[in-house]
Amino acid sequence: RPRSHTVTTTSSSFTANLSASSSTLAYDREFLRTVPGLLMVTEIVLGLLVWTLIAGTEYFLYPAFGWVMFVAVFYWVLTVFFLIIYMTMTYTRIPQVPWTMVGLCFNGSAFVLYLIAAIVDASSVTKDLDSHNYNSWAASSFFAFVVTSCYAGNTYFSLISWRSRTLQ
Repeated sequence: RPRSHTVTTTSSSFTANLSASSSTLAYDREFLRTVPGLLMVTEIVLGLLVWTLIAGTEYFLYPAFGWVMFVAVFYWVLTVFFLIIYMTMTYTRIPQVPWTMVGLCFNGSAFVLYLIAAIVDASSVTKDLDSHNYNSWAASSFFAFVVTSCYAGNTYFSLISWRSRTLQ
């Protein structure tokens, strides 16, 4: 019995939509001029200092510094991710996500965990552990508290934004 060699093809509009949407990607320069934007950039820069100061030492010998590294790197990566979302206005393309609640939860959890990490960092810094790494650990402790205060500020602004959304 002979077989049919007919091939049916379908065309998708995915590539057309992809090229159209990528060419209209928005960029919000004004976000960096707001207080939450400035705080976010400060969190990224000083958070980078926290984990690089610790990463340059033998932190893996002391579990407390491992915890500080986890918190610092985890929230540094997420903060960079959220900065990209805010700068490219991606949140406007995904309206199903409650972005004010996401921001409040993110900043609130970052504040609490960074506060714990900063306290652990500060209480673990002693000359008895390793005097060679003392200055790096002491500096990371200072910057961890500064980053904690930045996340506290962003938590406050997220709370104000969330409250204004729920009152409408």
